[in-house]
Amino acid sequence: MNHTDGPRHLLLRAQAGASALYTTDEAGRDDLGAFTRNLPADDPFLGLSDALAGEVEVWSRARPQGGSVPGPERRRHARDGLAVAQSLATHLGPQWVVHYWDEAHGTLKVVCWGCRRLHWILDEHGTPPHPVRITVEAEFKWYPLRAEGFGDFAPDDPAAALHLSDGLVDDLYQWSTDFDAGMNLYLRDRDEDSDDARRRELDCWGRELAERVSQETGPGRTVTYGGLA
Repeated sequence: MNHTDGPRHLLLRAQAGASALYTTDEAGRDDLGAFTRNLPADDPFLGLSDALAGEVEVWSRARPQGGSVPGPERRRHARDGLAVAQSLATHLGPQWVVHYWDEAHGTLKVVCWGCRRLHWILDEHGTPPHPVRITVEAEFKWYPLRAEGFGDFAPDDPAAALHLSDGLVDDLYQWSTDFDAGMNLYLRDRDEDSDDARRRELDCWGRELAERVSQETGPGRTVTYGGLA
C-alpha cells in the first residue's frame, strides 16, 4: 500500500463473521465502499495494544443480529462503537484517519484523534469550546445543528456535550435525512407543488425539534431555528 501522500485510513464497522477493522488500498478515496481490506485487530500493521484490540473484538461480537432488534439495543451498540473508535483515533494519532460506521443512524463519520469530534470529512481545525448558541437548520448533506466555531455538527457529537435524549437524536438525524431525500426528489422531478408541501411539513417539524433541543439543553444555551436552506 502506498500512503506517502497522507495518513492511512481505517474504518471501524461491525459485520457478521469478520474483523470490525478495514482499510483501503485506493488513494484519494475514503467513502464507505473504499474500505475493502479487512484487518484483524491484532495485525502488527496497526500496532494496537492487547487491551484495545480486545475492545474492538468484544464490541464486534456484541453486534445485534437481525432486523427485529429493538432500537435501544442498536443505539447502545452504536454508542459503544463510538467509544472504541475514539480510543482507536487517540491511540493511532495523526498517522491514521479513523472512520466510524454508525449503524444505528446509517452515517459514516470521521473521529478526530485530537479533539475527539465527529466530522463528515477529514478537516483541519482547532479545538472549539462547547457550543452555547445553537441553530437547528436543514441543509443538503449537512448535519442538522450549527454553532459558531463548530460549523455543522451531529446531535450526538460528544465534543458538543449536548447530552440529548436518544429519541431527539434519532429525530434530528431523521429530519436531516428526510430533507436530503426531498431535495433529491425535487432535483429528479422538478415538481414545485410536491416540493413546497414537503418543505412545509419539514419546516413545522424543524420548529418542533428546535424547541425540544432548547428544552433539553436548558437555560445555559441559546437555541434558534434556522429553517430550511
